[in-house]
Amino acid sequence: MQSDKIDTVRIGQLELRFIVNEEGATVFELTVPAQARVPAPHYHKDADEFLYGLEGILTVTVDGRTQELGVGDAVFVPRGAVHHHENLHGTTAKALVAITPGTIGRRYFEEIAEVINVPGKLDLAKANEIMLHHGLVPA
Repeated sequence: MQSDKIDTVRIGQLELRFIVNEEGATVFELTVPAQARVPAPHYHKDADEFLYGLEGILTVTVDGRTQELGVGDAVFVPRGAVHHHENLHGTTAKALVAITPGTIGRRYFEEIAEVINVPGKLDLAKANEIMLHHGLVPA
């Protein structure tokens, strides 16, 4: 079912196009331009994350183990695992991301975008507060 609501959230250079935003799952297409600034390492208290490579190469680190997520590759990030995604390559990377249950939904990304997408210095305390409120813990 299509909605008239804009389904894209931009956080800095990152773009998230939401496909599912429900209590049971949050699913979005994540676009990461080359060398884009990405979220700091963190873990999810109550949600698992699954990534599937759609385009380019995304470097994914889970509990200190780094792997390249290329087209058709998959990575599972269990709740509690410290993880980080980055694009160290010269082309845009895209991945399909699923978070289950959907405790970390569109609202989290909208709130964090309001803190990140401002000129000047990042309000790290506010970003951490938003993360903790939605079940993400900075590592």
